[in-house]
This record gives sequence, C-alpha cells and structure tokens, in this order.
Amino acid sequence: MAADRILFKLVFSFLFVAFFSNMVVAQTNDPQYLVKVGDQAPDFVMQLPDGQSIRLSDLKGKIVMLQFTASWCGVCRKEMPYIESGIWQKHKNNTDFALFGVDRDEPAEKVLGFAKQTGVTYPMGLDPKGDIFAKYAEREAGITRNVIIDRTGRIVMLTRLYNEEEFADMTALIDQLLKQE
Repeated sequence: MAADRILFKLVFSFLFVAFFSNMVVAQTNDPQYLVKVGDQAPDFVMQLPDGQSIRLSDLKGKIVMLQFTASWCGVCRKEMPYIESGIWQKHKNNTDFALFGVDRDEPAEKVLGFAKQTGVTYPMGLDPKGDIFAKYAEREAGITRNVIIDRTGRIVMLTRLYNEEEFADMTALIDQLLKQE
C-alpha cells in the first residue's frame, strides 16, 4: 500500500511537471521579452510609495509574482481585480509568497490612486524610468506582463496580456509551487 502511494505521488509529480513545462514553454513566444523561462530573474531594487525598498534577490526562498502595470493600461485594469481576488487574497498571509505590482513610469501619488481605483491591496512598486521593466522586456514593449519566479530565483512562467485560461494556469502554478517544500 505504501509503495502504491509513493508510485502515485511520483507519477502525479511527473505528469504535473510535464504539463506545466509544456504550458510554460508556450508562454514565452513573445519576442519582446528579454528573459525566458529557466533564466535567473534579473535583480533590482524597487521603491514602494511609502519609501520602503524591495530587492528581488532578498526574496529568494519565496514564490514571487511580478505584475508589470500602469494606470493608462486598459488590459492591466481588467486583470488586476482577478490578481487581487484569485491570487493576493488567497496567498497574502503566506510568508512563502510575495506579489508586487511594478508600475511603469508613474509617480507615487498616481500609483496609489491607481491601486485605489482598481481595488487592489497588494503592494505596488515604483518603476519611474521603466528601468526594472527594461530588465525583463524591451523598453518599447507593451505591459500587462506577469513574471512568476520560483524559490531559487528562476523564472517559471511569463505571461502577456490577460487571457482567462492562461490566468487559470498561472494561478494553478502558483498554488502548486507553494505546496512544494
């Protein structure tokens, strides 16, 4: 009986990795990304509107979601409530998870107003010159991009625009990564 359980867990783990590996590879077809799945996430320091600094490399050991956004982005506004309800509210108290909106090219007052308008409570960081964004994608590239980073600091998923199926896959991946030790 114990051997059957171990075999089941091994088969399930293999199928999970195979499914998400194929799914994640499909997410990297955007030629404007400068990073790809499997890369070490480029490090950066980001200011929050309250003045606190966040260094990505200090978050190693956690599952990290970066959501590149801006108030002028209609698709971002559409996606953000789903991130709030489907990811942030579910995992905000989990010390193994970190989520940051990275607002491109806007001052703190604008970012705070944008978060209030969209109803999000997850932390929003400032990227006033787009330098953080430029570590991940071409400067001129469109936003509404999500980057999922594993506990080792490697990128495990990249998204572009909002798609319900892709969002569900991203949510499931985050859930699964948080279950793993």
